Amino acid sequence: MSGPLVLKLGGELLESAAQRTRIAEAAAAVAATRPLVVIHGGGRAVDSAMTRLGIIPKKVDGLRITDDEAMGVVVSVLGGRANTDLVAALVGQGVNAVGLTGVDAGFGRATRISAHRTSTGAVVDLGLVGDPEDPDASLLELLLVNGYVPVVASLGIDQSTILNVNADVMACRIAAALGGSDLVIAGATAGVLDAAEQTIDSLDVAAIERVIADGTATAGMIAKLASCRAALEDGVVRVRIIDGRALDALHGPDDVAGTTLLGAAVLSEAAGS
Repeated sequence: MSGPLVLKLGGELLESAAQRTRIAEAAAAVAATRPLVVIHGGGRAVDSAMTRLGIIPKKVDGLRITDDEAMGVVVSVLGGRANTDLVAALVGQGVNAVGLTGVDAGFGRATRISAHRTSTGAVVDLGLVGDPEDPDASLLELLLVNGYVPVVASLGIDQSTILNVNADVMACRIAAALGGSDLVIAGATAGVLDAAEQTIDSLDVAAIERVIADGTATAGMIAKLASCRAALEDGVVRVRIIDGRALDALHGPDDVAGTTLLGAAVLSEAAGS
């Protein structure tokens, strides 16, 4: 059996029952052929829940300022409804899915980000926000070897403090920790786009640096690419950034539009063949 596939799902792909069913159908097809780990976000669902409660979401440079009040909503949405709804959809497709957060068994350790310097130069306290560390993959490996599919909400922990963490970064760190894995980041865009808004088919590490340096990549994509580059450097075999809206029972991660990111190991193997 091949190495695990780590599939990160943007929360925008999981907002309705129909969306979750399509994603679950695609995941079931993957899980039938190889070990699978799913990581998900849910930023828009958190915003909606906060608005219903009369809490104004606060963000800077696309990063959520997470005070105690906001953290209560983040935990209840990501670790509660969003995670359980996705697990239920997967179970409905015959997948042995198990819901987790990075808090479980402390495998998702994170370091609290004390302050963030904004694009205007101001320094802002982001509150209960963390940078994921290299996780202890033993819990995930235990589940995988026994035929389960871990479904991980993007929460981390520092000592006993729960932290809001970036799901892309968490997925990249988990993929690296599992070893020999592939990583797919599925969202609502068709991969990395060039200046003409066309999908770039593939990028190696040097090309990733170029699209970041020349402004081709936008602010959100810059952070995503930086995390993916680090994952490739840490041994992830291949990364794909894809349009997750096209995933369904007949179209898996390799069948939909996206950008393939390749590390030095894959390029060396290809050159030698």
